[in-house]
Amino acid sequence: MNIKELFKTAIEKKASDLHLVVSLPPMLRIDGELVPIKGEKELDQKGLEQMAFSLLDEGQKKKFIGEKDLDFGFSLDSKSRFRVNLRYERDNVSLAARVINEKLSTLEEIGMPKIISNLLDLDQGLILVTGPTGCGKSVTLAAMINYINKNRQCNIITLEDPIEFVFKSEKSIITQRQLGSDMVTFASGLKHVLRQDPDVVMVGEMRDLETIGTTITLAETGHLVLATLHTYSAAQTVDRIIDIFPPHQQNQVRMQLSMVLAAVISQRLLPRISGGRVAAREIMFNTPAVANLIRENKIAQLRTVIETSSKEGMISLDQHLKKLYEDKVITKEVAQAQMNNPEMLDKFRIL
Repeated sequence: MNIKELFKTAIEKKASDLHLVVSLPPMLRIDGELVPIKGEKELDQKGLEQMAFSLLDEGQKKKFIGEKDLDFGFSLDSKSRFRVNLRYERDNVSLAARVINEKLSTLEEIGMPKIISNLLDLDQGLILVTGPTGCGKSVTLAAMINYINKNRQCNIITLEDPIEFVFKSEKSIITQRQLGSDMVTFASGLKHVLRQDPDVVMVGEMRDLETIGTTITLAETGHLVLATLHTYSAAQTVDRIIDIFPPHQQNQVRMQLSMVLAAVISQRLLPRISGGRVAAREIMFNTPAVANLIRENKIAQLRTVIETSSKEGMISLDQHLKKLYEDKVITKEVAQAQMNNPEMLDKFRIL
């Protein structure tokens, strides 16, 4: 079986990822679980290298051999796209490919509360979608851009590595820029974006100090900015942003963040009882109480504010897990494995 046939199998099996590693058969991740493709033999070094290099042009091949890592987008046909990562391990090539659903989800389809659409009507501010790898951050960002595209007349610019979901301009103008081919770095792309008359900017990932600093400044200057971070909670997100700056800048960053932050949406994907996966989320809005805690560096108290601010639309991860369990969407074991206070599962109620 060649690489394109493996990609087709991943789509047919409704897998989220395809993994190719030497000495193992091709593996699919389906509903969060890794399973081998039936009937496929273990991959050898030469065969896997040939499959991987068949996806690359000469420029990409040279870059991969030189840098030992490469991320890129690949289209199997007009309807099937993949986000591919190549890397070396023990001098062998390995491949991981994320299957990208051609259909753009709506906020309702991904279970996002209606109050989130109010955020997307803002003219400026910073909305962060966070969570571990494979938790659906890209799908959530795409649903947000899809909402804005259908409901607002905006100039939307995305900075991605690589481009995943391809948008078609509707009410809005959408320009998608890919790291490597359209810009050198996220930071350089953000520096020039102000001259492109944007209303909304999507940053695929805030990876370093320069990108985070420029993103905050962009939100300060009257733009709505959507971005992602690999953090597990709202409090950890705020801590991560502040801690990446030198100590002498942190007070200033706390002040900036308290003013520009609109919301943090932290999510994880969990197995449904009925099959498939569902997002469990923690949602924090930047109310005066939240802004005050950020300014005063009392980040540890954010969880308490979230848990007691359901009237403002906030919800803690524990509260959402409790609701998913009560609605018989996930099992008690799954809920408790993700909770900060699993012993409280039977003690508190969702308001």
